[in-house]
Amino acid sequence: MTAPIRPRATGRVTLSDVAHLAGVSPITVSRALRGERAVAAELVAKVQAAADTLGYMPNPAARALASGQSSHVAVLIPMLSNALFVNLLEALQNTLRQAGYQTLIGITYYDPSEEESLLREQLLHRPAGLIVTGLERSDATRSLIAQSGVPCVHLMTAQASEGTYCVGFSQFDAGHDMTRHLLDKGYRRIAFAATQLDPRTLQRLEGWRHALQSAGRYDATLEWLNPAPSSLSLGARMFEQIMGQQPPVDAIFFCNDDLAQGALLAALRMGVAVPQRVAIAGFNDLTGSDQMVPPLTTVRTPRAEIGQAAGQMLVALMQGETVPTPCLDLGYVLQARDSA
Repeated sequence: MTAPIRPRATGRVTLSDVAHLAGVSPITVSRALRGERAVAAELVAKVQAAADTLGYMPNPAARALASGQSSHVAVLIPMLSNALFVNLLEALQNTLRQAGYQTLIGITYYDPSEEESLLREQLLHRPAGLIVTGLERSDATRSLIAQSGVPCVHLMTAQASEGTYCVGFSQFDAGHDMTRHLLDKGYRRIAFAATQLDPRTLQRLEGWRHALQSAGRYDATLEWLNPAPSSLSLGARMFEQIMGQQPPVDAIFFCNDDLAQGALLAALRMGVAVPQRVAIAGFNDLTGSDQMVPPLTTVRTPRAEIGQAAGQMLVALMQGETVPTPCLDLGYVLQARDSA
């Protein structure tokens, strides 16, 4: 085959170029590259060889415009600096790629207005599906999702609601169960230390409150809430502040492992015995928590499993299949170690 001369100034290879080189019509090239069964195998091979020779790359935007269908999924998550979402995204993307879809990721930074802006931009590209985090968002964003008609799956939550598809676990129950664990271990003044203060963190806070109220141990001064982003250094500073509280606390439940790991490092520097003087617990069981001194008691959350299950659920919706369990609760594991 001899490559045709392309007079276009851009030099971009088109579907017609491939058709000319393969000696077939453009529609045949289109069908062959889409993998339609009606096209003979030898013809598919001929078209693919021509495409490879010319370095032809399909234009997904043009294909979506022509067919009314897209091969990409819009994914909106709060942060990429948090290992929690990195683990989830890896599993989600692998699942979607295996089904022939690509991910277009947007970072909301826990900002409802940023989420709305990103969603408007993403919908202009006619995504085949949407992945969003949690159920709490602005009325405008909720309306955009509903009116788009695009299949949508919500991550990190398991709250059943008519017409809503979600994969996650109960943040309230997880917060409650960790607090109940500390109470059962004999701790009585259990502080709750939280940062970021996103909806899921606040649900854990409610679980902590409920457990202490049920035990007659709730004290509002045990709530240490800071809207700043989570970090090891902030966990260390919060630990130093909480240790100065009177009457003293005997346990601290940090809303995530970043903070708890920072607190354990601060305890080592300060010579505070853990758990003899104060117990420390975290949330999410992030990398390194089992290697802390002492190893961190935490809640293990199924991030990769959530990503995979959410991807599978969205693929089913995009392909018009019935999802038997619209609200999938994957649970969590209370991982008891030596810190509490």
